[in-house]
Amino acid sequence: MTVKDILAAIQSPDSTSEDFAALPLPESYRAITVHKDETEMFAGLATRDKDPRKSIHLDEVPLPELGPGEALVAVMASSVNYNSVWTSIFEPLSTFGFLERYGRTSDLAKRHDLPYHIIGSDLAGVVLRTGPGVNAWQPGDEVVAHCLSVELESSDGHNDTMLDPEQRIWGFETNFGGLAEIALVKSNQLMPKPDHLSWEEAAAPGLVNSTAYRQLVSRNGAAMKQGDNVLIWGASGGLGSYATQFALAGGANPICVVSSPQKAEICRSMGAEAIIDRNAEGYKFWKDENTQDPKEWKRFGKRIRELTGGEDIDIVFEHPGRETFGASVFVTRKGGTITTCASTSGYMHEYDNRYLWMSLKRIIGSHFANYREAWEANRLIAKGKIHPTLSKVYSLEDTGQAAFDVHRNLHQGKVGVLCMAPEEGLGVRDEAKRAQHIDAINRFRNI
Repeated sequence: MTVKDILAAIQSPDSTSEDFAALPLPESYRAITVHKDETEMFAGLATRDKDPRKSIHLDEVPLPELGPGEALVAVMASSVNYNSVWTSIFEPLSTFGFLERYGRTSDLAKRHDLPYHIIGSDLAGVVLRTGPGVNAWQPGDEVVAHCLSVELESSDGHNDTMLDPEQRIWGFETNFGGLAEIALVKSNQLMPKPDHLSWEEAAAPGLVNSTAYRQLVSRNGAAMKQGDNVLIWGASGGLGSYATQFALAGGANPICVVSSPQKAEICRSMGAEAIIDRNAEGYKFWKDENTQDPKEWKRFGKRIRELTGGEDIDIVFEHPGRETFGASVFVTRKGGTITTCASTSGYMHEYDNRYLWMSLKRIIGSHFANYREAWEANRLIAKGKIHPTLSKVYSLEDTGQAAFDVHRNLHQGKVGVLCMAPEEGLGVRDEAKRAQHIDAINRFRNI
């Protein structure tokens, strides 16, 4: 049995669940990996100089054993997230430590502790097999996967699964990720594929859409409401483009921070009106590596009030981290909220705590999303309320270049990867719904 036979079944309109269940599985498949014996290959280099094209490999790997509560999925398409960049440059640490620790938790988890790491935290594809105890999904189901992997043996995770002590990000802190022809997931990672999207479009929102939903909309995050002024850093990027859409769809007022006229135009095309081009306006929040400039915070705050009719920010959607965090805390209104889900410019944040404690502001840490939040975020995609921000698609062989683009911020929105799909545009099941939203679906393609 080969991957080509699986692809033929997926592309046949007559294939049934029984047909997929009867398909013999291949002994091996192609996957994007990093290698344990190369974790020091970039030692001594600055982050910017570390090149994912050198560390990312396309290997033939053996099919993993299927365990209880799990599913094997034929991956038609995936996408590149920043965690795949981190994995590929071995920052802030090698992910093989995650795999080793996971491998020690059980005999079944030992599968993940390998000398190679199959990466990727998004997928759109078709269920091939389900393990014991899986009833909600059948072979042949067209699915997308969110990237929260949890064990749920502790009570801590039963109010919010993100608090489970054995919570991991699939394809980053686990093996057998989505940048491959076949992936291994827990069944409670699966969600219905939006039927008006192609495989690569459906694969693009997963991680970033769910992350933005929890961070901005969910009560576990900022609990955004109508009329809120929301400051969105990197508003045309992978995360920010979804935050901008959620703000607009939810009746809030996004203040979009971008770094070029082209990115400003993307935000306008989504419907945003309040836009700050931080490069054009020359904001320099740091005088030098160790000293911030409060005068620049104040200038930034004044500009925001010009755009909001004199109002301050209710919610800051933070992810750049060190470079922007002092300004974010400063410009937030009294009683407002700063939500942070990443630190792409540095983890060691500095801010003036007087502006936090005396103005009763809150900083909320937000990390990915629980199953319910991911499901709700995917439902909005399926209903055409929120749209993919896919800008470019690479082949599986060119994943290294795709990761390089994300690492160097050469991309807009999301960068997709075709895995088993032979070409773009396949997998659309509802052409009428697609036609209603085609301009929004292609928004990031047309830049």
